[in-house]
Amino acid sequence: MNYIDNIAFAILLIIGVGFFAKNVKKLIRNIKLGKQVNRIDNSADRWKNMAMIALGQSKMVKRPIAGILHIVVYVGFIIINIEVIEIIIDGLFGTHRVLRSMGTNFYSFLIASFEILALLVLISVVVFWIRRMVLKIPRFWNKEMKGFPKNDALYILYFEMVLMSLFLIMNATDVPFQQADAGNPISQFLVPFFENFNAGTLFYIERTAWWLHIAGILVFLNYLYYSKHLHILLAFPNTYFANLNPKGQLNNLEAVTNEVKMMLDPNADPFAAAPQGSEDEIPEKFGASDVADLNWVQLMNAYTCTECGRCTSACPANITGKELSPRAIMMKTRDRLEEVGKNITKNGEFKDDGKQLLNDFISPEEVWACTSCNACVEECPVNIDPLSIIIDLRRYLVMEKSAASQELNMMMTNIENNGAPWQYNQMDRLNWKDE
Repeated sequence: MNYIDNIAFAILLIIGVGFFAKNVKKLIRNIKLGKQVNRIDNSADRWKNMAMIALGQSKMVKRPIAGILHIVVYVGFIIINIEVIEIIIDGLFGTHRVLRSMGTNFYSFLIASFEILALLVLISVVVFWIRRMVLKIPRFWNKEMKGFPKNDALYILYFEMVLMSLFLIMNATDVPFQQADAGNPISQFLVPFFENFNAGTLFYIERTAWWLHIAGILVFLNYLYYSKHLHILLAFPNTYFANLNPKGQLNNLEAVTNEVKMMLDPNADPFAAAPQGSEDEIPEKFGASDVADLNWVQLMNAYTCTECGRCTSACPANITGKELSPRAIMMKTRDRLEEVGKNITKNGEFKDDGKQLLNDFISPEEVWACTSCNACVEECPVNIDPLSIIIDLRRYLVMEKSAASQELNMMMTNIENNGAPWQYNQMDRLNWKDE
């Protein structure tokens, strides 16, 4: 490789990594639009969560076929990318398979591992494609999985197929590498397909595969921001900062709690104002109507969503034909957050666009269809919590808009008047025990 190739490679690398860094900066800015929430407690449990769920894929294997295939692709993606280190060094300094200097036996072991994993990844990706496009597993074909969301999953599968194939072709057409017999258990079976090519042609095929392989990796890296596969990066912080409270335990609004305490305290001054900025200060809005009303972990959840549909396939409301799909809740939250982010990029700050998450993206019908059963939270392989967003949207509807359903309003009136959800006199509340 001459100096022109080195310079061209350096430019390609700088552009690819630079554009990725720009998108990461935008991603962090958008997540920080959310409200603050304390998720730095119980660090030992959080590290354990991240190790077991993000790294160990413990929730993926609850559905064994998809789980095992995903682990193969995941391990392949991580380990094969060690080879990218060699490509970068070779590209910048004009060397060829520089890691061979670490010892022939070690290098042979590395390449053999890479090639076996590449084949396993190819097989797994083909099975994923069959499950999605031939068997048409229902959770991949919900109404929200149309257009780009459907194609996005296919684009990644095709990306993986091409990248793994380029890697094997690159090895099979590298004549010095093949002659050295340096750990090529898979690519050696491809050699017969190229045996009628002369040395010059093989060299150009190998170089073309080499360039396309690294260019494809950089394209894949920058595609992540626009894809559901952003979870490759965000699964780790998402599982670390996940809610550790028992499922079903909802957080209390501090301002409401303090208001109730004050009402129960005969010595409290109801006209005393809380200091500005204190925890007791009444918030400007109860619940959430737009993405800026959610906390930053919820916004990170939206970007982390894998769109696998496990949440929706377990949702009793969705199963019975209701409008709600927990996956759609996360996708719509991400779409709105992206729209707000583009607004800020264009104007330097957010300019009111007359839209909000509630009503324009997520309908009240979806919000009220939820049974709060936590099935979606339990099923999510990366600890996303769609229920927390639904609850915050409900709080806004009830506390800000008085827009609860008639049945819910009746229940709350009964609790206020009778101390129970039923329309019984308080003196009759215990009559059931005599029946």
